[in-house]
Amino acid sequence: MRRVALLTAPWREPVWALAPFRDEPHACALVTGGGGRWSYLLRTPDQTFDVAADPFAAFANLLGPRLPSDPEGPPFQGGVVGLAAYELGDRIEALALSRTDWPDLACARYLALLAFDHHARQVVAVGRGETDAEAQARARGALAWLDVAAAERPEPAGPLCPDLTAADPAAYEAAVAEVVARILGGEIFQANIARAWTGRLAAGVDPFDLFARLRAASPAPFSAYLRLPGRALVSNSPERFLKVTPDGAIETQPIKGTRPRGRYAAEDRALAAALLASDKDRAENLMIVDLMRNDLARVSPPGSVQVPALFKVESFANVHHLVSTVTARLAGERTVADLLRASFPPGSITGAPKVQAMKVIAQLEPPRGPYCGSLFWAGLDGAFDSSVLIRSVALTEEDGGWRLEARAGAGIVADSDPRAERLETEAKIAALKKALTE
Repeated sequence: MRRVALLTAPWREPVWALAPFRDEPHACALVTGGGGRWSYLLRTPDQTFDVAADPFAAFANLLGPRLPSDPEGPPFQGGVVGLAAYELGDRIEALALSRTDWPDLACARYLALLAFDHHARQVVAVGRGETDAEAQARARGALAWLDVAAAERPEPAGPLCPDLTAADPAAYEAAVAEVVARILGGEIFQANIARAWTGRLAAGVDPFDLFARLRAASPAPFSAYLRLPGRALVSNSPERFLKVTPDGAIETQPIKGTRPRGRYAAEDRALAAALLASDKDRAENLMIVDLMRNDLARVSPPGSVQVPALFKVESFANVHHLVSTVTARLAGERTVADLLRASFPPGSITGAPKVQAMKVIAQLEPPRGPYCGSLFWAGLDGAFDSSVLIRSVALTEEDGGWRLEARAGAGIVADSDPRAERLETEAKIAALKKALTE
């Protein structure tokens, strides 16, 4: 697939370009928010897998050898989209983790896509092939997706999930207290502990309705919609996991530290300032920065790991977050599959030390499935980008409807207060909860 064809078309909103394909297995939209430039719509992959003895090798084989891309095109010019469940980490360290009904790693390869340039306000159709004619035909086929009319479906009014139920708050606070005790006992330094919200979509409501409502109300940098057979993922994640350029430059941006948004401007500024000044939150963030530095060093030349930004406050619809940036380079013949194996699961949603924190999490939570995993794209040219699947909803078809689960967690450290950590989870789930219940 060495040839690449690019065709342009007038601007369309990516969410509504996806609408005609909302029920199609392996239809996927990766939609940026907050000033990001590129969104993507993908469908009709030529190869897929969701079961493999060695999922990292299967991913590398599906991606194949590195191929050139067009320097005038978007960052993603065809390749693999993958959904890595949190339990994929059990394939790296033997932790005997229990599983949900989601696969550890589901991947699909796409040789055509639509890229939506939010800055230039145009759509770029990308096609790949062995010949120029084959690449052009695939690009024209992708461009034709814009001409498909969505079936008439009324937009749901009222709650999408009238029975959304939160896990017992007292049980969550008890779990936080246990983690604090284990930290004070020297077992770990930090662990991210989550609680769940569960329910069913109302009759006639489907996962795309939730995706569209979230995008309208609180667009996030890593919004995504993915349909798999019998399953769907809707993500409103603010957090990047790993990004790699075709020349091997790596960037990760772990989030640790949260405050709710204020009711008015002065309160909002005060909450952001308090987050930046918080010794607890800075220490929590720094632990994960050090963990990510260690993970990246496994696949990077000595001395290439750097921290160009530490403790930056970024603001989203419902919360302020403390975000740091760690950079590195892929060493020698290392690939993005090697990087994923070295770094997964994301440090920001496990803890430190990572392996022991994962053991503690497994004792206190049921299997996570997609939550705290990653959704990624991997280009045929070696480029890669991925999100941490927080602020995400996993949906499963059941009895003619959709069962759903969402979770929100908090990083627990030695001076964590159980009630304060529970309230943090409620601030984090607020945008999802509003979209589902109002």
